Amino acid sequence: MSVGQLIETYVKAWQAEDATDRADFLAACWHIDGRYQDPGADVNGRDALADHIAGVHKQFPGARIELTSGVSTHHDNFYFAWHLALADGSMLVAGVDFGTLSPDGLIMSICGFFGPPGG
Repeated sequence: MSVGQLIETYVKAWQAEDATDRADFLAACWHIDGRYQDPGADVNGRDALADHIAGVHKQFPGARIELTSGVSTHHDNFYFAWHLALADGSMLVAGVDFGTLSPDGLIMSICGFFGPPGG
């Protein structure tokens, strides 16, 4: 799977409201021991990330993470921009995620930032 396809699958995991679908998407793209960080979260492991995503769905019912850029890559690193749209279509927050790949080609880590750089 290309890095772009990995990220598309990762975003589908964030969009999935069903726990089984979410787990299936994460199994396809996220390393079992991967680490996710953003300003309000620091979780280790695929199951912990699935639980974190479920918590975001509970806090913001009907909200959707959407890619707002392509994926830039070099070596085992990547980054992309996104936003979180609420159920009514308004944008709650935008950000940029930086990540690394594991040796087996899955996402090993993502560190997300909210808002523009320096903002």
